[in-house]
Amino acid sequence: MNTKGIDYAALIIGIIGAINWGLIGFFRFDLVAFLFGSMTLLSRIIYAVVGIAGLYMISLLGRIRSAGEAD
Repeated sequence: MNTKGIDYAALIIGIIGAINWGLIGFFRFDLVAFLFGSMTLLSRIIYAVVGIAGLYMISLLGRIRSAGEAD
C-alpha cells in the first residue's frame, strides 16, 4: 500500500503544529487561536487534526525503523 501522500501530509501538519507550539512556548502567542478564535469549533478541529497527524506519525516512525533494519 502506497501511503507516501498521507505521510507527507501528516509531516506537514505536524510541522505546522510544532511551529504553533514553539510560538506558544517562546512568545505566548497561539497562532491558531489568533486566526480562528479561542476554542471555536474550527480551532478545535485544527487542534484535533494536528493531534491525529501526530499519532499517525508514530506509525511512520515504526515504518522508518523497520525499513532501516531491512538494510
